Amino acid sequence: MKPRIAVLGCGYWGSNHIRTLKALGALHAVSDTNRARAEGFASEQDCLAIEPDQLFVRDDIDAIIMALPPQFHADLAVRAVENGKDVLVEKPIALTVADAERSVQAAKDNSRVFMVGHVLRFHPAFETLKGLIDKGELGEVRYIHSHRLGLGKFHTENDALWDLAPHDLSMILAITGTEPIEVRGEGAALLDNLSDFAHLHMRFPNGLRSHLFTSRLNPYRERRLTVVGTKAMAVFDDVEPWERKLAVYRHAVWQDSGQWAFTTNEPSYVAVAQGMPLTRELEHFIHCIETRAEPRTSGEEAIRVLRILTAGTVTHTKSTA
Repeated sequence: MKPRIAVLGCGYWGSNHIRTLKALGALHAVSDTNRARAEGFASEQDCLAIEPDQLFVRDDIDAIIMALPPQFHADLAVRAVENGKDVLVEKPIALTVADAERSVQAAKDNSRVFMVGHVLRFHPAFETLKGLIDKGELGEVRYIHSHRLGLGKFHTENDALWDLAPHDLSMILAITGTEPIEVRGEGAALLDNLSDFAHLHMRFPNGLRSHLFTSRLNPYRERRLTVVGTKAMAVFDDVEPWERKLAVYRHAVWQDSGQWAFTTNEPSYVAVAQGMPLTRELEHFIHCIETRAEPRTSGEEAIRVLRILTAGTVTHTKSTA
C-alpha cells in the first residue's frame, strides 16, 4: 500500500503536485486556507479536502507536501514532523538559516523523512550530466555557470535570487560536493526594493569557480547550466528539445611555442531518457517514505543552499518619489 500523502497549498505549484501524486496513486488529501479551492481539487481528483489545522493530527495522513509561500514553511514543517508526518517542503526551505535548521533538526528528533523540492536534481539530463562528470568524461571541473532568466514570477517576500537560484545551487553543490568558501552577490531592483536581477560569484576549496545569474525581468527564457572541465565542456539547456538538452563540446586549448592555440568542435548531443522531473522527484519521495532512506535533496543540502542565498543577497532601499 502506497503512503497516503496530502498536499498543503493548492496554488500553481501545489496543483502540479496534486495531479502528479494522483497519477502515482499516492494522493490522499488536499488542503488550503481557501476552502473552495481545496474542495475544487478534491472533487476533480477524487480525494479528501481537509482543513489545514486538521491535516497535522489525522491518522490517515502519512506525509505532507508543503507548497506554500516560504515564510510559512518552517513552522508548519516542525508541526508536521512533531505529529509524525514525513514532509517534502518546496524551495526555498525557509527565509532564514535559523528557521531551516530548526525544521531539519525537528525532523531528525522525530525520525521523519525531510525532503526539499529541488526538482531539477531529478531531471534526466542533469542526472546524465552528473554521471559524465563522475566518470571523468569532462576531466577536472574548473568552472560552472548557470543562467536562469525569464519574465516573472513576482513575489512580495522573495526576490529573483531566492525564487530562481535554489534549483541551480542544488545542482552546483551536487557537482562540487562541497560548499563555497567565498560568496559575493550583486543585484539590481527595478520594480521595488527586491532584486529583479541577481548575480552570485562563488569560489570553492579546490579552486573551482562558479557564477550564477537569475532574472525575473528578462525578455526571453534561458535555463542553462554549463560545466567547464579540463577535457571537455557540457551544457544542460532545458529550453532545448529532448534530443538537444545535453551537449558536450570537446574543444582543445594548448600552448604552442609560448602562444595559446585552440580548436573548436561541433557539439555531440548525449542521449537522455525522457521523464518528468516532478514525477521522478515524487517517486523518490515515496521511495524514501517506504524505505526510510535519506532523500537525495535532503534538509541538510537545503540549509547549504540557504547559506549561499543569505551570503549573496543584496538589500535595496525602497526609492521614494
